[in-house]
Amino acid sequence: MSPRDWDAATYQRLSAPIEAMGRDVLWRLRLEGDETVLDAGCGTGRVTAVLAERLPRGKVIAVDGSPAMAAEARRRLPDSVDVQEQDLLELAVEEPVDAIVSTATFHWIGDHDRLFARLRDALKPGGRLVAQCGGEGNVAAVKQAGFALAHREPFSEHLEGWGGDWNFQAPKPTEERLTKLGYTDVWTWETRVAVDVEDVAGYLGAICLGSFLERLPEALHDDFVDQAVELLGAPLTIDYVRLNILARAPVS
Repeated sequence: MSPRDWDAATYQRLSAPIEAMGRDVLWRLRLEGDETVLDAGCGTGRVTAVLAERLPRGKVIAVDGSPAMAAEARRRLPDSVDVQEQDLLELAVEEPVDAIVSTATFHWIGDHDRLFARLRDALKPGGRLVAQCGGEGNVAAVKQAGFALAHREPFSEHLEGWGGDWNFQAPKPTEERLTKLGYTDVWTWETRVAVDVEDVAGYLGAICLGSFLERLPEALHDDFVDQAVELLGAPLTIDYVRLNILARAPVS
């Protein structure tokens, strides 16, 4: 399946909680300021902009599989940032990079074996991977509401039998996968973040329920989101479970 496209403008307006989590991840990456770092799944470039500030003598490569996200990132980021539209499962770099950072992206990719192999091959020997994505149990209540609506008419015609496209993994299997691929100094763990949402319909439509909506005719989008808001209530607290990853590429 090709990478999901997004409503980049709405995501940019409402994604401050995602950005805050991403900033926390970014500070785990120790930098001298002259490295080359790849942002894998840059979105609209919120976190990438902070990364670029920390690399005054270095280089930032920002990659996203969504044409809309890449275009928005290219518009918002300095010209010094090399924004590329690439599928991470086919990631290719001209020269290996010192580090890869990624936030809120890996759970959209079904094949983690191939993903981490491509990232490993893009890193210099001993290069660092610092990442966070949705973990096992992430946004469980929102998913439950979405699948409950998937059985209702008129949505069931389009969603019946669809099981979701998220890949929410637990720390232990991820550690084992990375180790098997040759990564060293692997550390994986889970954190939980409660996000209070005021614009519930906007947030659900732009971020949490997008996978349902892209399978529905546009005429049904508002109705689906409105019924989800009825099920979940407003204002809403969304429970995020985050899978955190630190690792190094093999030295040889």
